[in-house]
Amino acid sequence: MQATDIAHVIQLAVAPVFLLTGIGALLSVLSARVGRIVDRSRQIEEKHADAEEHLDPDIQCEIDLLSRRTRVAYWAISLCTACALLICTLIVVLFVGAFLSLDVSSAIAILFIAAMAALIIGLYCFLHEIYLATASLRFRWRSRAGPDKNRRTRPPSADPGRSRGTDEAAGESGIRPPGTS
Repeated sequence: MQATDIAHVIQLAVAPVFLLTGIGALLSVLSARVGRIVDRSRQIEEKHADAEEHLDPDIQCEIDLLSRRTRVAYWAISLCTACALLICTLIVVLFVGAFLSLDVSSAIAILFIAAMAALIIGLYCFLHEIYLATASLRFRWRSRAGPDKNRRTRPPSADPGRSRGTDEAAGESGIRPPGTS
């Protein structure tokens, strides 16, 4: 094998290495999300540790939702890790095929397809976990609304005059945003 052949194999391996970088960043984000879920679970557990057997239904619902989020995030991490392992295997097969002068094109295609399938399903799980997280926000706002179930509530906006009423936007100071009377 000549130096030009090795250089060509290295050029072919560069794209999968960039893909590994992106997968690594995604795994970092997923790990951080799992950490936040675990922190929230521990916070709830500490707050309600002295409670008897029966928890408030809202608290039990939040615990169940956190459990679902953890399972979905676990699957996302597992699938993205499997994708990274398949990409690493692809790179090894690429180099071994070049050094031993073997036709590994079928193996490379199968490994790449399997890696992309794992990544697609992992990204779907990530998206599902995000959906569950936003659903928990909607649940919290709905449960804070109190007895008036028909009243629609939403989180405060960064722009006080935009999503709140003018009385609420004025706050205690009585200062109103420009354009409101």
